[in-house]
Amino acid sequence: MTWEPELEELRQRQALAREMGGPDKIARQRAAGRLTVRERIGTLLDAGSFREIGSITGSGTYDETGALQSLTPTNFLFGRGRIEGRRVVVAGDDFTVRGGASDASIIEKQVAAEQMAHELRLPLIRLIEGSGGGGSVKSLEAMGYTYVPFLPGFEHMVRNLATVPVVSLGLGPIAGFGAAKVVQSHYSLLVRGQSQMFVAGPPVVAAAGQKLTKEELGSSRIHASNGAVDDDVGSEQEAFERARRYLGYLPSSVFELPPRLATGDDPERREEFLVSAVPRDRREVYRMRPIIEAVVDQGSFFEIGRLHGRSVITGLARLDGWPVAVIASDPFVIGGLWTAASSAKLERFVNFAQTFHLPVVHLVDNPGFMIGKQAEHEATIRAGARALTAIYQATVPWCTVIIRKVFGVAGAGNQNHTRFHYRYAWPSADWGSLPIEGGIEAAYKAELDAADDRAALAAEITQRLNRMRSPFRSAEKFQIEEIIDPRDTRKLLCEFADIAAPLRATRPLEFAYRP
Repeated sequence: MTWEPELEELRQRQALAREMGGPDKIARQRAAGRLTVRERIGTLLDAGSFREIGSITGSGTYDETGALQSLTPTNFLFGRGRIEGRRVVVAGDDFTVRGGASDASIIEKQVAAEQMAHELRLPLIRLIEGSGGGGSVKSLEAMGYTYVPFLPGFEHMVRNLATVPVVSLGLGPIAGFGAAKVVQSHYSLLVRGQSQMFVAGPPVVAAAGQKLTKEELGSSRIHASNGAVDDDVGSEQEAFERARRYLGYLPSSVFELPPRLATGDDPERREEFLVSAVPRDRREVYRMRPIIEAVVDQGSFFEIGRLHGRSVITGLARLDGWPVAVIASDPFVIGGLWTAASSAKLERFVNFAQTFHLPVVHLVDNPGFMIGKQAEHEATIRAGARALTAIYQATVPWCTVIIRKVFGVAGAGNQNHTRFHYRYAWPSADWGSLPIEGGIEAAYKAELDAADDRAALAAEITQRLNRMRSPFRSAEKFQIEEIIDPRDTRKLLCEFADIAAPLRATRPLEFAYRP
């Protein structure tokens, strides 16, 4: 006597679960250009590494003898697998089964996935489509009552942000709790033309008097630009590739350190164009991204949030194989001024670097905060103060390279001034409480008003002050630690990464990471 009959039933149930919502629903999913959840998991993870948990969860029907007739699986899958050999937890919505509608077993599995990532200290990747386990008015008839809203498992989602890397890939239309799950992560993205995200979808919004298509209401470009998600990509395949690459820079949890990888790029490499990368004319802009690419390990820069807060560039990179967080000004966008949006982006990124023990490299060309009516209406100073607070709270190793402008309160955010100044400046550096060009009229108003030739006096004052603004004058007084040849930047940054590596601490954040 063996247990073979029961094992046969297990195999039967697993086979039924793998059929998901059935051939018609699967065909509809593929006709919309979207993979099924099982295809997504198979593409994302190392081949053959997925170990599903709760593989036969669902709703069965039985004949009069109690024999199983059919099984409708839950529309949420999760389990563990590997990416580049490293264990991860992956959880995905199955839109072929009831279009994402929720039931008790789905909620329990979602909670279990979050708990598993936290307690086993494994990165979590969510593949989100639909409401993400959110409610439906149809559930009222099934339950026969309604309830006070709550967010099942949200406490675990909050805890995971302070413990393990969390990636959310929005792979179809997403609403309600699903949208909250997308943004409750360290890195998130949507697929252009395929993924839309909203608090409430078009039918609900239409009832409020706004008739909009899914793209008009919540396209990937809308949310990548407003900062609700970090990126939009062109395909599901690109989404999986970016998730895999992103996790390669991070530890599995805050109790470990980010891994070093051999890149084969010479730390002593010098790029000749850097010596002329910054124009001598202070009013002329230049592109920062080629400078970033020139000083980090070749091909290692992974930009995050390119469409949001665009005057600040953020991303991950490697220096002599060590992973680092990169912050840089973008003078091509409003001169690199800090706006409310770029300040919020910077605050979140610094907190992220602190969470996962990533040394920070800051390439600075910051003329200050955005000014004017719109800036005041957007509460730029509050957003900016939050960014400055994040910088002053950070304890990870920090290296600043002043490329050009550093002015005012925002310019003071080049680093925490109370710490040792691991800082360099290029000969193009230009700093002060405010730019000379904008301050002469205010500081010398009486003299200029009394002058016979106002323009000539202004030119004379400007010439006199320009002699004082030389970075070499600052270096004489140790107001800047070292002026360097721009071509030596990579060598010095790689040295910084080497020095910083043993200084990285694995203790959890003193304050909780917020999305």
